[in-house]
Amino acid sequence: MKPQRLTGRQKAAIVMIYLGSELSSEVFRHLKDEEIEELTLEIASLSKVMPGLREQVLREFHQMAEAQEYVSQGGIEYARSLLEKAFGKEKATQIIERLTASLQIRPFDFARKTDAAHLLNFIQHEHPQTIALILAYLHTDQASMILSALPPEKQVDVAKRLATLDRTTPEVLQEIESALEKRVSAFAIDDYTIAGGIDAAVDILNQVDRATERTIIDALEEDDPELADEIRKRMFVFEDIINLDSRSIQKVLREVESKEIALALKTASEEVANVIYRNMSKRAAEMLKEDIEFMGPVRLRDIEEAQQRIVSIIRRLEEAGEIIISRGGEDEIVV
Repeated sequence: MKPQRLTGRQKAAIVMIYLGSELSSEVFRHLKDEEIEELTLEIASLSKVMPGLREQVLREFHQMAEAQEYVSQGGIEYARSLLEKAFGKEKATQIIERLTASLQIRPFDFARKTDAAHLLNFIQHEHPQTIALILAYLHTDQASMILSALPPEKQVDVAKRLATLDRTTPEVLQEIESALEKRVSAFAIDDYTIAGGIDAAVDILNQVDRATERTIIDALEEDDPELADEIRKRMFVFEDIINLDSRSIQKVLREVESKEIALALKTASEEVANVIYRNMSKRAAEMLKEDIEFMGPVRLRDIEEAQQRIVSIIRRLEEAGEIIISRGGEDEIVV
């Protein structure tokens, strides 16, 4: 079979097999559940891949990754010029066509390469809806800096609008870009563009300083309690426990029953489990491992609920000032 006759999933499966279990598991962490299931089934169905086919698929993967990197560095024409030098005009055209068939250059590409402080000067006096839309397309570190620099009342309004953004027409995006006196993206997206939403708001709020976060969440609590609760739940996930210092982890463990920890660790990564074990006595760690080993089948919902209860304890301890959750923009340490 030739590479051009393979589906995208088949090619992805070949690449994942070549990467090996350790690297592939890292890739899986960035995929959605349905994507993981589809790709796993594809990998399982591949009985044998001839060396020649594997090399061609890997070569195509490398070319596409290289082309996408060039696009992110300097745009589509910059990528084309470099690819032509490397592979010739015809091959470069083929690579660009394959890339742009699936790649959509997001609006505000120029803004993601611009200093956040400079962007702030352009957008701080815009309508909150306009600011929210722009922040949705920025890198989280840029967006968090801009959100933190806005007046408190505007922070709340922008955060709420950001969390409830859904779809925006290309015409509106282009109008806003023009208002900022910047060039329109090289490739207009014909379909509606999805940006923003709770996940985007959470990513940005996780980067802002604690005072900004508290101001926004407290105000949202009064204005839209359900939205505030949903954002709060997602702001610190169970896997983030690896980012806590040893003292904080030990304090959290003292607040949680052993059975609850065992249940929460049932599907946790090796990295998370090891962090927990390191902050327990040797005997306690051995007993916990035995509890997990002999636990038997458990409903995923029960595991997730146990993890969420531990996250709630972490958030409570942070609110009380007993532990510290590291955030972007914070430089003060409370002992």
